[in-house]
Amino acid sequence: MMLSAAGIEDAVRDARILLAHILKVDQSALNARLDERLKQSALYSMDRVIAVRSLHQPVSHIIGKRSFWNHEFLVNSDVLDPRPDTETLVAAALEQSFDNVLDLGTGSGAIILSLLAERPAAMGVATDISPKALDMARRNAGRIGVADRVQFTEADWFSGLSGRFDLIVSNPPYIAENEMEGLPPEVRDWEPHLALTPGEDGLAAYRILATGLAGFLAPAGRALFEIGYRQAADVSDVFTEAGFIQPRVLQDMSGHDRVILVSSK
Repeated sequence: MMLSAAGIEDAVRDARILLAHILKVDQSALNARLDERLKQSALYSMDRVIAVRSLHQPVSHIIGKRSFWNHEFLVNSDVLDPRPDTETLVAAALEQSFDNVLDLGTGSGAIILSLLAERPAAMGVATDISPKALDMARRNAGRIGVADRVQFTEADWFSGLSGRFDLIVSNPPYIAENEMEGLPPEVRDWEPHLALTPGEDGLAAYRILATGLAGFLAPAGRALFEIGYRQAADVSDVFTEAGFIQPRVLQDMSGHDRVILVSSK
């Protein structure tokens, strides 16, 4: 099989997802159609998507969407793929009380749009340095039905922003420069490097967040940031040195350190 020969780890699963996409059916309905003789157009389309998947293009980029939390988000190579690990941040954020939320480096909008969908009275601001990422986030906001409650702003972290927020969230780039080569090709070769790594030790974004956070977090506000599973101690030190009380570290479903929770000074 072409996918297995290309080193795709779960080739059968990916082939099923791609076939369901070609046939425009849910995967749950795919079994009932496996004995059908495919039309020539479907065979051609399947050959094409198998070929590009063999180049390790992510399945989500091929079909143009990725499931996250309770929704399907449009994705492409302009945004980081939302991953199950990041749902840890969403779950922890929904345990907080907030009327407004700021998402820094929103990408596809997966975090803030998931939060706003769960809190129909809340308002949000989503920023990103990439205009193409913001365009994708706007499209997702329209699909999910929260476009009237979120403002999208092109910004480099806190630059140009004003106001204070009950909740600030971010999945910043945190992969160290020397770790990039070891990433799966689906990530290293296809996802935006700006959303993956800030270079050097991977902590640059947290230093910026720690420096600016106090000026934007409301009294009794909370901030939640995704972290690499080996970064808890280093990121905690960054925020402690910036004057915040000892941050809390939260684990994902695999038991890995995944989110740091910071409270107002």
